[in-house]
Amino acid sequence: MACLAESAKRSARRLQRRGSALSRALALSRVEQRRTRGHLQRKQPSVRPRRPGRKGGGTMELKKDINTVSIDMLLIVHSEKRRAAQGTHSDQQADPSALLQCRGGFQGVGNGVRRWQKLEGNELHGTQLTVEVHPRDAMPQLLKKFSLAKRLQGDKNGNTRPRQPGGKDAHAYPWDRSSLKSMSLDLQQFEKLDIYASQVTAKSGLDELVSDLLQEAHTDLEIVRAIWIWICHHIEYDIVAAQEKDRQVFKPTDILRTQKTNCDGYAGLFERMCRIAGVQCMTVPGYSKGFGYRTGQSFSGEFDHAWNAVYLEGRWHLVDSTWGSGLVDTTTSKFTFLYNEFYFLTHPALFIEDHFPDNKNWQLLKPPQSLRQFENNMYHKSEFYNKGMLSAHPETPMIRTVNGKATVTIESCAPTLFMFMLNGKQEHGLLSLRKNGMKLEVYPPTMGTHKLQIFAKGNSDIYSSVLEYTLKCNYVDMGVRLPTELHQPMGPSWFSEQMGIMKPSHPDPIIHTSDGRCSISFSVEEGISVLASLHGDDGPITEETQRRYIFQLHREKQTELKVQLPHAGKFALKIFVKKRQEPGNYIFVFNYLLCCANTKVNWPMFPESFGNWGQGNELLEPLSGVLPANRHIPFKLKLHGMAKVLVKGQDTWPLTLNHEGYWEGSCSTAGCQEVYVMVLENANHSFYSYILKYKVNAQ
Repeated sequence: MACLAESAKRSARRLQRRGSALSRALALSRVEQRRTRGHLQRKQPSVRPRRPGRKGGGTMELKKDINTVSIDMLLIVHSEKRRAAQGTHSDQQADPSALLQCRGGFQGVGNGVRRWQKLEGNELHGTQLTVEVHPRDAMPQLLKKFSLAKRLQGDKNGNTRPRQPGGKDAHAYPWDRSSLKSMSLDLQQFEKLDIYASQVTAKSGLDELVSDLLQEAHTDLEIVRAIWIWICHHIEYDIVAAQEKDRQVFKPTDILRTQKTNCDGYAGLFERMCRIAGVQCMTVPGYSKGFGYRTGQSFSGEFDHAWNAVYLEGRWHLVDSTWGSGLVDTTTSKFTFLYNEFYFLTHPALFIEDHFPDNKNWQLLKPPQSLRQFENNMYHKSEFYNKGMLSAHPETPMIRTVNGKATVTIESCAPTLFMFMLNGKQEHGLLSLRKNGMKLEVYPPTMGTHKLQIFAKGNSDIYSSVLEYTLKCNYVDMGVRLPTELHQPMGPSWFSEQMGIMKPSHPDPIIHTSDGRCSISFSVEEGISVLASLHGDDGPITEETQRRYIFQLHREKQTELKVQLPHAGKFALKIFVKKRQEPGNYIFVFNYLLCCANTKVNWPMFPESFGNWGQGNELLEPLSGVLPANRHIPFKLKLHGMAKVLVKGQDTWPLTLNHEGYWEGSCSTAGCQEVYVMVLENANHSFYSYILKYKVNAQ
């Protein structure tokens, strides 16, 4: 250290003799440079942030002299091995900057994926010195800063890159599930900045673009945010270029002109803009679970992705502007701008799920994961966390059935709507909603390998994929055959309460009946209309008759569904709701699974009801919608507010009101095919309305 200090001292004395004019020029140049990059506004300290792998960085601070001028110098040191290999070519060593320009640190390989060149025994080592030049009559402060930080090689502009992290740089970022970020952030603080940055246009070059962004971004965090927002909202993923075998190298100037690039172009542009703004940034190559990824696949050969690490508030943080900008549709292979906040300063514990860096220290995890762990670990997609999910079980991407069934549960921080698909269809599963998650039981219809996808719905009407499993089945339980129309979710839940259905008589989603009949009741909010339908895979049930095996009774705020099954088996009972005063169709809320093993069950349909069958009406007999021919059939029903009630077949048969409030009487089915119950709402009216319709068996 003493020798180096003495060397620096001699350098300072030689520079001092060059005259005060040079000193003033250099001072003005540095002030102008800082003003251009926004340094004066941001009031950055003169000391660079600590780079990964160093404690203190070999930096020595002395008192600042206001009469001094600071000059940065780069000392190039060759290893002995390289000197021996170069022999007498001393003329090439005379211009070290030429060597730095011709040796790129970021090489294109294979299909366009670029990785950092690893400099080994023949590498160049750089030592940055900052010396001060003092007037003759001032007490010399020899060094303002003396840094022993080894740098990677410079680019063609002479800029030097911060080195990759060492083993001591693997920070432990504990994740307590309270935030998805690697640092404490209030995203509301970025609202105005995000709007501004997304609307900035690139007029000429990168320097001007960064300068425009710095008009509203002052801290390093704000600068990184502004650059991130601009790239995510203006740069389109170039699918054609990404699929080429030998992809072109995207220069930042070309990206700015075409506003298209691939992943390494995104990362290179982000790094370049950060460096122009004075923020430390690195491009990190590696493997990813992105477009085209298959659950459980292995990774080998060339890297397929690149992202960035930025140095903020004393730590490195991870960003991926490629995935933050949008997504590629797997069916159409088209890119869509769809901003994804998840990949901005993502917590390392979450980032590792789909990003595996070349240098394990860029995981920022302690201990780091192996490539095999990365391949085998469960992959929670970004929407899993964006939509407030906390965990899922099983925690492995490949699961096996037990006695023909596989169970998946998800924990979420708020009520969430879910759905699933098995081999691309919403079949062979029972999905039940919980206040903080869901439970799914899947029954694959065949042995072998199946693809299970789970989707979740956030604030929009779109369900997004959050999990994907490979399901292996070695046994099929033929007794657990579920109806094709059994949709999701199953059973009442927080969602059915939200839609106006409360206090169900059957809280469980599966109802077993021994005689093929059941009665289900629940409270209904005022103004809500309920509709139900029955669906089975076997038997003569058609779309026209699927509601005729259900008879609805309304009593004030209570609704009762009387169900009669046409035969033994499994049926889906679907429940729909609609606000009476609003136009539009009924909305599906949930369904029950009705199970009956009694093969003697053979119930007929209920009579068909019409709009005037109102609240509080009750049918006691006949409940069967199909009446025998040539018989006198007794009728008994409760109707509110009616002046007259009659039954019409071949002839008309009036009903009388008894002291209990029931209309009673009988009707002959001789000579007719249909029988109607008709009402006169007001004695002054001259027309009757249909409320019930029966069919008569053929003779």
